[in-house]
Amino acid sequence: MNEKAKTFLENFSYTFVSTLVSLLISTLVVIILPKLLGIQEYGYWQLYLFYASYVGMMQFGWNDGIYLRYGGKEYSKLDKSLFFSQFWLLVISQLLIACFIIIITFSLVKELERQYIYVTVAICMIIMGIRAMPLLILQATNRIKEYAKIVMVDRISYCFLITAFLFLEIKEYKLMIIADLIGKLISLLYSMNFCKDIVFRGISTFYFDFREILENIKVGIKLTFANIASILIVGIVRFGIEYSWDVKTFGKISLSLNVSNFIIIFINTLGIIMFPILRRTNKKNLSGVYVMMRDVLIVILLGLLTIFYPLKLILMSWLPQYIDSFMYMALVFPMCLFEGKMALLINTYLKTLRRENFMLKINIISLILSVCITIITTGLLVNLNLAIASIVFLLIFRCIVAEIYLSILLKISLYKDILVELFMTLIFILVGWFINSWLTFFIYALSYLIFLITKRKDTISAIKNLRLLMKVRETPIN
Repeated sequence: MNEKAKTFLENFSYTFVSTLVSLLISTLVVIILPKLLGIQEYGYWQLYLFYASYVGMMQFGWNDGIYLRYGGKEYSKLDKSLFFSQFWLLVISQLLIACFIIIITFSLVKELERQYIYVTVAICMIIMGIRAMPLLILQATNRIKEYAKIVMVDRISYCFLITAFLFLEIKEYKLMIIADLIGKLISLLYSMNFCKDIVFRGISTFYFDFREILENIKVGIKLTFANIASILIVGIVRFGIEYSWDVKTFGKISLSLNVSNFIIIFINTLGIIMFPILRRTNKKNLSGVYVMMRDVLIVILLGLLTIFYPLKLILMSWLPQYIDSFMYMALVFPMCLFEGKMALLINTYLKTLRRENFMLKINIISLILSVCITIITTGLLVNLNLAIASIVFLLIFRCIVAEIYLSILLKISLYKDILVELFMTLIFILVGWFINSWLTFFIYALSYLIFLITKRKDTISAIKNLRLLMKVRETPIN
């Protein structure tokens, strides 16, 4: 086995374990906390997580620029003094922004529960903003093993504290937020240790390089806005639900979305491995690699949809107070197919080919569409079913447009495959929404079996060609 294959498999194994640990902890939290906290308390907890997912925009593309500009480079060849200065300038900027948010919160927000949430989100912004730089440097330079360890430390620390609180019968969402912040803080310190030759240097090596800051922001701001716009596509709908209904309804819908997000989190982590590898891949091999990875991924993702009905029954028996929220799983569960494809394949390829402009454009178009649909479904019609269904529609729209654009760049044809996937998704949603019995499982499973038979040659061929990814010549893409 060549060195590249060994590196990939080692990175994959660490990332797989890290993701599995995160997935198990997230599963336990999603299953146990709603049962113990109560619907309103769980709603506030979800509100914190919801707002915390947007703190990345407060870096204004600084860290994303580093990720894109230095992706594929060797860690040992980085200018450590340059990154030392960048790191501590970032620390100062995050502290100043957080102080401003806290001052505005106490000046304008009167509700104590929301004051607490906004202040803790500001603290979360400091920790995650600072931690993002060493994390992205490790990702960009293919030090995936260290990255995976940091993620595990975060989630294990968080799980330990949550378990301790629950063991002591402390059922307070505010302490759950504190546990999340402490876990992130511990992982920040751990990440600083991995990059200590960057973070801890003599003060004499510090210098203000605003040109470097501006260059990173210039490159990264498009990716940051693209990522934030991507989150807001679903986020706007959730904002509309929170505004038009109440915290309890918001919590219930969030629980249904979280179940679907488990698979997306796992797939997204694989994309972290793929970016530095694809940056070192000869451009002429990218099309073949894409088709091979796509054939395998779609078979897996469509297969995962078969667990929908058994999972729904388990969750309904465990959390009967949320039983009305699980009916929406039939609408939102297919998002793992399209978001998974976006995370692992489309976004990774667009970043590799440095098409951040297009990523930004398609996400903004989808965001504008999201705003319009949300105003209609939550403001004018006040229809929760349509609001939730719009989430999957928006994600399907973005995925298809982005993949068609990418297929043109790679000079491959995917129209037939896209139509087949849409047909499978339609079958899943219709039987899941209108049939509430094991017949749902059997109808979709039969459809999936027919799909496997028709795609068996492509799938077998793709699996045989997996070695292609390991053997491609390491010629960086410019």
